[in-house]
Amino acid sequence: MPSSVCPCFFGSRVSESDSAELADRDPVVLVSGMGGSILNSKSKNSIFGFQTRVWVRIFLADLQFKNKLWSLYNPTTGYTEELDKNSEIVVPDDDHGLYAIDILDPSLFVKCVHLTEVYHFHDMINMLVECGYEKGTTLFGYGYDFRQSNRIDKLMEGLKVKLETAYKASGGRQINLISHSMGGILVKCFMALYPDIFSKYVNKWICIACPFEGAPGYINDALLTGLQFIEGFESYFFVGRWTMHQLVTECPSVYEMLPNPEFEWKEVPKICVWRKGSPDEDESSPAKFESYGPLESISLFEEALRDNELNYNGKMVALPFNKAILKCAAGTRHLLDKAKMPEGVSFYNIYGTSFDTPFDVCYGSETYPIDDLSEICHTLPEYSYVDGDETVPAESAQLHNL
Repeated sequence: MPSSVCPCFFGSRVSESDSAELADRDPVVLVSGMGGSILNSKSKNSIFGFQTRVWVRIFLADLQFKNKLWSLYNPTTGYTEELDKNSEIVVPDDDHGLYAIDILDPSLFVKCVHLTEVYHFHDMINMLVECGYEKGTTLFGYGYDFRQSNRIDKLMEGLKVKLETAYKASGGRQINLISHSMGGILVKCFMALYPDIFSKYVNKWICIACPFEGAPGYINDALLTGLQFIEGFESYFFVGRWTMHQLVTECPSVYEMLPNPEFEWKEVPKICVWRKGSPDEDESSPAKFESYGPLESISLFEEALRDNELNYNGKMVALPFNKAILKCAAGTRHLLDKAKMPEGVSFYNIYGTSFDTPFDVCYGSETYPIDDLSEICHTLPEYSYVDGDETVPAESAQLHNL
């Protein structure tokens, strides 16, 4: 293919004379990250298989999220399962998997106001189509239930089927696999579990902003106070921080992005707490400063979340720090640490720098210290920052052991 085609990756349009040649390209499969797939709730009792989008949505977002997406981890099966036993969470596979990762709330309102916060792979999909890629022949998407462990059988089988489909649809051409954020962890798990299949189907793996060694600031705080995906006025129409918190405490995928305690960080990531001093302690300051590294943080999580619970349809459900999920995540970390790139597969790692990225997280202050650690769950954090892309520290995304 002539070198003049290369600029198409930067959004130039394809002329009719080039269209046939450009259609004959290596297929691309796009793999989304944390929160980057549409999730639908499907009724188990409906003969028509009626589905309701519960992630992402703007209108009635918090209510639908609580009713349909709140879940509990089942240590017997290894899956996070919905509290609503009359429904199940499914990922739509329309448009060859691209629909689920394109505009995450594809409602008419969102498209009219062009709410770009939920435009996920939209621009990349459009660019690739303009460059001559054809949906279902050379362009595919893989969305998945991001609550689950990144190595769970259902997700691994889904990716295997998607790679096989793309390979066959393109006439047996190897795939350029593009993953974003946590999608890179999922791909690396697949590569570790099925290196021969990965080598057969994949030509290049292009990894964007993957938290290979964890995302300390955001994930530590997510387990303690929740996640806020959208800030400002728009957040009032979105899922609330506390609502999200009650889900992530039962999500193996979140635990799998805790900071790797075996990684040689430049500075060890910490959770810091200003604690109210004991009345028996004769100190000039009413507060004492405590810090917890990746291993010490486990005891902090347990203490802070010991009374965490939610009310689901009038029933109180306990949601403490889940040691069974932590054990599952440790298994995933072991798998990731031993993964090696199969011979013949090219790897391109793209990550962000020059942005302040949360690293250490602190609760309370010397003036307003924390009395009981459970109070952390109802406070907002203060971050210290390192170099990265605003979410993933650069040193975590660099990938040192592949």
